[in-house]
Amino acid sequence: MAAQRQPVVRPSRFEGIEPTIFSQMSALAVRSGAVNLGQGFPDVDGPASVLEAAASALRQGANQYAPGIGVPALRAAVAEHQRRHYGLEIDPDTQVCVTTGATEGVAAALLGLLEPGDEVVVVEPYYDSYPAMLQVAGAVRRPVTLRAPDFRLDPDEVRAAVTPRTKAILLNSPHNPSGTVLTREELEGVAAVAIERDLIVVTDEVYEHLTFDEHLHMPIATLPGMFERTLTLSSLGKSYSLTGWKVGWATGPVDLVAQVLDAKQWLTFTSGSPLQPAAAVALSEEPDWPASLAADLRIRRDLLCSGLAEAGLPARTPEGTCFATTDIAHLGWRDGLEFCLALPERAGVVAVPLQGFYDSDAGRHLVRWAFCKTPEVIRDGLDRLRTADLER
Repeated sequence: MAAQRQPVVRPSRFEGIEPTIFSQMSALAVRSGAVNLGQGFPDVDGPASVLEAAASALRQGANQYAPGIGVPALRAAVAEHQRRHYGLEIDPDTQVCVTTGATEGVAAALLGLLEPGDEVVVVEPYYDSYPAMLQVAGAVRRPVTLRAPDFRLDPDEVRAAVTPRTKAILLNSPHNPSGTVLTREELEGVAAVAIERDLIVVTDEVYEHLTFDEHLHMPIATLPGMFERTLTLSSLGKSYSLTGWKVGWATGPVDLVAQVLDAKQWLTFTSGSPLQPAAAVALSEEPDWPASLAADLRIRRDLLCSGLAEAGLPARTPEGTCFATTDIAHLGWRDGLEFCLALPERAGVVAVPLQGFYDSDAGRHLVRWAFCKTPEVIRDGLDRLRTADLER
């Protein structure tokens, strides 16, 4: 009789890392038939010309491995994008690496740059892949909190979080989930700390074009003395409503980009061969599309925020991204997770609780809503919330 195999024990490097809350809440939306105002995927696809470019690439044989660093056309388009928008001169052959979305970019950056025990200052609330990958890399996170309701970054708190073991600062602006767009003053404060303490800055800028009103995105790499110590991550998904393509990129000095490529080759090596030339078409031939998307999102932002206020869920008006945040403490729920788990039955709506994006207790009663949906979907969700009993 064969010996029974013992159950596999979860490796310690994954201990405490739970399944992403986005998958959990979206699955809940599907099971319950609720309106999904939680996960940030749009209801409408990106430019038709870009979709056709992908179909054409498929038909013309771009179906085998792309170079690990990315196809030349996309690397050139990314370099031109950085020059056109920010005045950054990038060598497409040595200072651009294509990634499987910015999520792989984050993973490859942290795995490629950090030694076990290195400390990383990270802004909280944080996108949930950040702490997961820091833990897998064996690094130690040192959170600095953006506190509700204003969600501003205090450079003095960044400075206080740095120790002799700190190697990097992990930024995200425009910031998910708060909707904050870091100001020049805030970025200059971070830059001063990075230069003084000789730190690398890894910056996630996937929402770079989705800003509203007078708020404009400024890459920290454009500040004096910062390009040579900054690894910038972005992607096609948010700016062009093509989240499922998972086409992203890392740009920066040669040595930092090389470390990303070193790690990435053992993660995916390459992906999306026919999507990469189409992504180049998006950046090169549809440069104004993200601005029109941002203008449309501003209208939907205002629709969502005004409707949430009418439903007794006032939200801070976000400066960028496609998310708004509500504090639900006044409704009597123990925390945002309890509220969000009850919401599909109470109101037929799904949102995302934010306490899992904090080390501290600061996000215990915060809930995130997405407005990258059609106006009809947003109105449906708001109508349901207005007529629901939302108190515990």
